[in-house]
Amino acid sequence: QVELVESGGGSVQVGGSLRLSCVASGRTFSGYAMGWFRQAPGKEREFVAVNSWSGSNTRYAEPVKGRFTISRDNAKNTVYLQMNSLKPEDTAVYYCAASRTYGYVKPTQYYYWGQGTQVTVSS
Repeated sequence: QVELVESGGGSVQVGGSLRLSCVASGRTFSGYAMGWFRQAPGKEREFVAVNSWSGSNTRYAEPVKGRFTISRDNAKNTVYLQMNSLKPEDTAVYYCAASRTYGYVKPTQYYYWGQGTQVTVSS
């Protein structure tokens, strides 16, 4: 069992930045690919980014490419999502998730989930 806890969400203005953190506890998460997803009101949960357990491979959704950066520190059991140049359409609840296989973009392909953290971007 892996427990995930996100933090770092909040309210920012357009163009601002936030860094989300996701801390894992329980079993070691160094063997897991870690992803970030988001869900806006009335919309399905969508893929944002994922990185491999080593951190050397990353994949991003098109809407966030060049603005968001995923990284991890396995010594701290933590994965991060640095979000820059935020837009109103980035407003959502952001979730981190763990998968045994790198590269997955569907929520159903991830085993463990955090409770989510709200990000609100206002103009």
